[in-house]
Amino acid sequence: MPHTIAFVPRPAGPRRAPAAAGADGLLAAISAPLPALRAPPRARSHMLRSRDSGVSPLAYDDVMADLDSFISGLPKAELHVHHVGSASPRIVAELAARHPDSTVPADAAALADFFTFRDFAHFIEIYLSVVDLVRDPEDVRLLTYEIARDMARQNIRYAELTVTPYSSTSRGIPDRAFLDALEDARRGAESELGVALRWCFDIPGEAGLAAAEETARIAVDVGCEGLVAFGLGGPEMGVPRGQFKPYFDRALAAGLRSVPHAGETTGPQTVWDAVTELRAERIGHGTSAAQDPKLLGHLAEAGIPLEICPTSNVATKAVPSLDEHPLRRIVDAGVLVALGSDDPPMFGTDLNTEYAVAARLLGLDEAGVAALAKNSVAASFMEPAAKAALTAEIDAYLAAWPAAATAPGAPRPATPPAL
Repeated sequence: MPHTIAFVPRPAGPRRAPAAAGADGLLAAISAPLPALRAPPRARSHMLRSRDSGVSPLAYDDVMADLDSFISGLPKAELHVHHVGSASPRIVAELAARHPDSTVPADAAALADFFTFRDFAHFIEIYLSVVDLVRDPEDVRLLTYEIARDMARQNIRYAELTVTPYSSTSRGIPDRAFLDALEDARRGAESELGVALRWCFDIPGEAGLAAAEETARIAVDVGCEGLVAFGLGGPEMGVPRGQFKPYFDRALAAGLRSVPHAGETTGPQTVWDAVTELRAERIGHGTSAAQDPKLLGHLAEAGIPLEICPTSNVATKAVPSLDEHPLRRIVDAGVLVALGSDDPPMFGTDLNTEYAVAARLLGLDEAGVAALAKNSVAASFMEPAAKAALTAEIDAYLAAWPAAATAPGAPRPATPPAL
């Protein structure tokens, strides 16, 4: 029997409008039920998942090439991707050259070795060294716009980018200048590249309650138009979720959505804590939920999606290997999955690659991959009209796929209305 992803939508409750001007429409509750994600017929599933299944290597390669091409042109939304962690080697090298006192190599080729992580703690160390390269508003604007350029190349139409204001304001960038740089890049990305960016401001958990207070202040008291969510990142070990409850309560009261990381490098209790203490509406990573059937059932029933980033989970040693990744167990439990790339250049990946990985792990054909893309749209904090427009574009792309892919000079799918 083919498996499905089932989702029970959250009841839409009343919400205060956020402090950021013009953002209330973006904060509308998710209202549409998610489409089922179905695996392809068994023979096709085996063809996609294994070269040892008896399918000829040539047939396997042809199928994978077709699927990669389909994924490349597929309109997508991305919900788990970090601001500084998305800096391409070219941009990191440029910033390192501008700030020669940094430990980060200024040679783009040397960055591949620099971005090889021993474990999650080493990843955090390297990540923070890149954070140190973002020292003025022009660095912020350049980084943000170039991230959007990379997204446009992947046909990402909408992204909720996780931004850590404390990392920049604590290094001397005034809060208003930081936000103005973000917003300038956001407007340029939407008008010039066709990529709609929205922000999730997250607390760097390792920096403690002072960072939480500063993040909440910037999010609630200062704010900006593109801000839609409030999160918590950084190491999980030794950083209990519950201590951040007052700051999440404050953000939620201001109309922001709760999107903490949990259950990446710790057990399922961290996910429970994020749900019960921080009122999580989506969970960043949450892979350890697969260890707790009761938790999986709760996430499925409550309609709390998991943002899954397979390559990142292996790179940080949170999961031993892709073949051991719990994605299929999570999907089979009926939990909604939204794919993300996390810190893509640091992990040698991008969102297209994550879709290809998920297709292999779940045995998906083009229709299954398209359904996975629609689930990310449904799990986003876009307003309903924008969700409907992007979902319709995905459906149209799938319907036209073989003909559109083979027709000489086939046009790129149309850009959807402004989000």
